[in-house]
Formats: sequence, C-alpha cells, structure tokens
Amino acid sequence: MDQLKRMATLAAVVEHGSFGGAARALGTTTSAVSQQVRALERDVGVTLLVRSTRQVRLTTAGQRFHEGCAEVVAAARRAGQALAHLRDAPVGELRLTSPAGFGKVVGQALAPLLARHRELQVHLLSDDALSDLVGERIDLALRFGRLPDSNWVAQRLGTQYMRLCASPAYVAARGMPLSPEDLAAHDAIRLDTGSGMAELALVSPQGRAVTVKPAWQQRLSSNSQGWVQQMCEAGLGVAVLAAHDAYPALREGRLLPLLPGWSLPGLPMYALTPQRGPQPAKVRVALDALITHMAQWPVEVFSPAP
Repeated sequence: MDQLKRMATLAAVVEHGSFGGAARALGTTTSAVSQQVRALERDVGVTLLVRSTRQVRLTTAGQRFHEGCAEVVAAARRAGQALAHLRDAPVGELRLTSPAGFGKVVGQALAPLLARHRELQVHLLSDDALSDLVGERIDLALRFGRLPDSNWVAQRLGTQYMRLCASPAYVAARGMPLSPEDLAAHDAIRLDTGSGMAELALVSPQGRAVTVKPAWQQRLSSNSQGWVQQMCEAGLGVAVLAAHDAYPALREGRLLPLLPGWSLPGLPMYALTPQRGPQPAKVRVALDALITHMAQWPVEVFSPAP
C-alpha cells in the first residue's frame, strides 16, 4: 500500500508540475510530498525526478516509470468510481431467494423498480430452505417464521398473518366449523412443508394461545401454496392460507374465513443479508420496494415492523 501511495504522489507531482501543486491537490505538505518521492526512488533504486529551483522534470527512467504509475492511478480511480456506482445506484445482478409461495409478491414489488432501473438484473430463487445461500451467491433472502442458526444478518420486516379458509360451496355442503373440535368433520388440504397440519396453533376469542390437534381428514396435499388455494376455492376442503394470498378471494367471496372469533398467530417476516454494515444500492432499493409494497396491504394481512 505504501508503494501505491508513493506512485500516486509521483503522478501528482508530474501532473501539477511541482511539489507544491501536488501537495495542494493531495491535501498535504510540500515536505511530505518530497519525502514520498524520495522514498519511492529508494524503493526502485533510480532517480526519477530532477529537481531545480524553477522546475521538476522526469529522468529517462522516471518517464518510463511514470507511465506505469499513471496507469495504476487511473485504474484505481476507475475501481473507486465503479464501487461508488454500485454503492449509489442499483446496478448489476441482484440474487435473491424467497419461499415458493411468495415469488408473486416479490414480482409485484420489484416490477416498477426494474422498469426504472434498466441496469439492474434480478435472479429469483424460489426455495423454502436456507440451504446454501453462500454457494448460490444470494444477496437477499426473505424468510418467514423461526430462523435457523446462521451467520447471516436478519432484519425483521413485519408480521404476516394466516387464514383458515374454505369455499362457500364447501361450507354450504359440509357446514361452518365454529370451534376447533368441529374440524374433525372436515377435509384438510395441506401445504406440505414438513410440519403437516397435525397441530394447529390458534388464538381463542378470549385471546389465549392454544394448540389443537384437529382430527380432520388430510385428503389433499402439495408443496405449492397456489395449488392448495386452488383446490380450496374448488370446494375440496379446508386450508390454512397466507393472508396476502387469500385476501383477494376473501374480499371477492370466493373463500370464507372459518372459526369465527378464532385466529391464527402471525408469522414474523425477515430479510437476511450476508454481511453487516451498508448494503449495496441494489439490495437497499429492493428492500425498500418490498416494504413499500407490503405496507399497502390491510392490517389483517400484514403488519410492518416498527
């Protein structure tokens, strides 16, 4: 690093034509500039500058050496400008991952951003696991619920709510369950995440958190949230759905909420990044776009973090 600094000092002396001019450009003293040049000459073992009271000129060896110094300084400036561009403007490839059922939301949030910033590319990996974020070169991971231990930095974005739903046709044929015990008479459509629906966490009308084990029939299952909701809207059973997915269908009457007075606890939502400190612009603007998009959802769908 000392050698690079001394080379930059020599380039400044040549560019400004004097030690004093170089000192003013570098924000230091003439004596300090002279010391840097002398140290550089000791390092390379040749005289680089001929000094006089009126001017400073390069020796033959100095001319050759200065060409290399100028190239190094120019390359350093270009590297600094490139880093500043990455820091200040959303450019390059943003590699992010989200649960499979959340990809549609990511697309809705980032589409306006991508339209504004044509130098930004996005690669979305839909994956419910936090398997190999380093190997996949992930810049930003979105996850819900309890996080596994990792070295990644987690920022809580808010709380996503869940809904227990069925179609009007299903309720007309099988009845409206009014308590957890009533679920024994119903068919379940399960989102296959490994945990199943053997247990169901609920909040009672009195605000008590309870865990029930409904004796319902698990007739259908899938690892696709979209397919689970499709089968639920088709009247084939009861399903636990993310509120942001179910909200349009509930609003339009294609689905009905079950267990009046009961609710499901929310799931915390996190953004994970591989390092602490300032994030690249592409990560910052993507997070801002997601938060802005989700902040428009009703409070019964998503509650932003304070």
